[in-house]
Amino acid sequence: MVLWSVTALALALAAIALLLVRRQARRLETLNQSYWELRYDYTRLRSQVARLDPGDAPAAAPEPVAASTPSMTFVPLSSIRKKDS
Repeated sequence: MVLWSVTALALALAAIALLLVRRQARRLETLNQSYWELRYDYTRLRSQVARLDPGDAPAAAPEPVAASTPSMTFVPLSSIRKKDS
């Protein structure tokens, strides 16, 4: 009898957890969609402002000056590994 009540309790908790996870997934999807809509509106409005006032547009970033020291390159460990003979 105790085993059946523990099983029923576990099933009830699993059902409640499933409902909570589904609700959170819906909220996350709504939040994600709102984020991308806001980002789209922000970009659209920023481009409209740039067209209206081109004098205040941010200048292009200056080109980085090449360093006088040689740059380091990535060497994968698989190229250093000894071949089996």
